[in-house]
Amino acid sequence: MPDTPRQPSVLFVCVHNAGRSQMAAAFLTHLAGDRVQVRSAGSAPAGTVNPAVVEALAEVGIDISAEVPKVLTTEAVQASDVVITMGCGDTCPVFPGKRYLDWRLPDPAGQGVDAVRPIRDEIEERVRALITEIAPPARA
Repeated sequence: MPDTPRQPSVLFVCVHNAGRSQMAAAFLTHLAGDRVQVRSAGSAPAGTVNPAVVEALAEVGIDISAEVPKVLTTEAVQASDVVITMGCGDTCPVFPGKRYLDWRLPDPAGQGVDAVRPIRDEIEERVRALITEIAPPARA
């Protein structure tokens, strides 16, 4: 019997995969490390990540400048334990046995960094709560 539990996997989905889902995936990767497998995708991905989102994350020490929006695939949903949607509407495929959460957050598209900061901070709070729930730190 293995000593370590299976690594949970989380998929963050928004329409363009250029803002909210990128921030959430970056925070989860940054805060949980290898305790959680992280994916993000968009139902209609943009060409690039929102520059204000890149700047807002850089302010808290997270570099996503090399990230690119990815298209949502059925395989990504099937491979994830938790699917967190952020305004992708009915375009997210639903499969039995998956946990779905809908985080209602303002869309940072077209916003400057001043408008992105509160969205970033709310996403960080939600990601911290999610980590506590699905991947608590190992006890020594």
